[in-house]
Amino acid sequence: MSLDTFVVVLVSGLSGAALLFLVSAGLTLVFGALRLINMAHGSLYMLGAFLAVAFLGTLSGALGFAGGILAASLAVGAAGGLIEIAILRRLYQRDHLMQLLATFALILVISGAVRVVFGSSFRRVATPDLLGGSIAVGGSTVSVYQLFLIGVAVTVAAGLWSLLYRTSLGRDVRAAVADPELLRLAGVNVRLLFTTVFLIGALLAGLAGAVIAPYHAVSLGIDVDIVVQAFAVTIIGGLGSLTGAVVGSLLVGLVQSFGIYAAPKFSLAFIFIVLAAVLGLRPWGLFGEPER
Repeated sequence: MSLDTFVVVLVSGLSGAALLFLVSAGLTLVFGALRLINMAHGSLYMLGAFLAVAFLGTLSGALGFAGGILAASLAVGAAGGLIEIAILRRLYQRDHLMQLLATFALILVISGAVRVVFGSSFRRVATPDLLGGSIAVGGSTVSVYQLFLIGVAVTVAAGLWSLLYRTSLGRDVRAAVADPELLRLAGVNVRLLFTTVFLIGALLAGLAGAVIAPYHAVSLGIDVDIVVQAFAVTIIGGLGSLTGAVVGSLLVGLVQSFGIYAAPKFSLAFIFIVLAAVLGLRPWGLFGEPER
């Protein structure tokens, strides 16, 4: 592999890792605080992508692009909040199998709603001029939009860290991870806290779908593709760990990118080889903790 090819494959892996982090961060945040396995997280990602196509198709310019991404993310976050209030808060004390069945039903509902509203055909949206094209890095060229995806993920990671470790909301979230009953006795509205956490997780899934819409074709089924990889990330990193989501995303993104270069037919298998190796050493993930 030449140095130029290495740079291209590396940037591709980092941009893939950036997308996976945006999805898996919300997934692991929800599990850490709510102890809820949300199979429908990928469906929220898909909804964000379709909403971004709808919004960006009617807006133009850099401000229009930013507004469309923000609107799609907020809409999915609001939808996630309603889903938590109407359905999911009744499942927190149930076993994980019941949670899986309920959130799988949500996959079917959201997929059906997207099909009715947006249709089943592929959709594309133009990349804004500011983020189009490529730039030279050494002797190779890399996509500006890939660098944009990496920048978004770094910004979100810094924002989440600040939220969790520099705000009272983050203190309550971390306390909920440790002992939600004690937090309730301390006078915190745990119901409202859980709704807020799920809303943030849904917003992150919507943001991931929104930012990928100008880069990849949007269609039904992208929810399944992303949620499989996102669960691999969270299991490798450790369910409930933000640091684990970062490290797991980097591992999966880079392994997949270099795997596609080396052996395209087996690129997905490489991810699960890493997953099996991690689980063999630490069944609760690299940065996770044994279940209480």
